[in-house]
Amino acid sequence: MARIAFHHRIADGQRDAYREHHEAVPEALERAYLDSDAGLETYSVFEKDGHVFGFMEVEDPDAIRAVMEASDAQSEWEVVMDPILVDDDDIWMDEVYRMV
Repeated sequence: MARIAFHHRIADGQRDAYREHHEAVPEALERAYLDSDAGLETYSVFEKDGHVFGFMEVEDPDAIRAVMEASDAQSEWEVVMDPILVDDDDIWMDEVYRMV
C-alpha cells in the first residue's frame, strides 16, 4: 500500500467557500476515485489557516493520479475549486518520515 500526499493553498478570502464545498463533495467525484483501479483505501483532506493537506493510501498511485488528471468528475470539481485554490504547479509532497 502506497501513501501519497498533496498540498494546496486557499486563496485569500476563500476559506469559508472551500469548507462549504467540501460539505457536499459530488458523488460522481467520489465514485471516480472509488471505482478506479487505484485500490483507494483511505482519502482524507485536512485544512488549517488556508493550507490544505490531502492524504491517500492506494495500491496504485499512478492510477489515482490519472483519475485526478483525466476524469470528467475531477474536471468539473476543478471548475469549482479554481477560484478558491492558488494555482501551484507541483502539489505532490514527499514522505520524509513514517513511524510504523
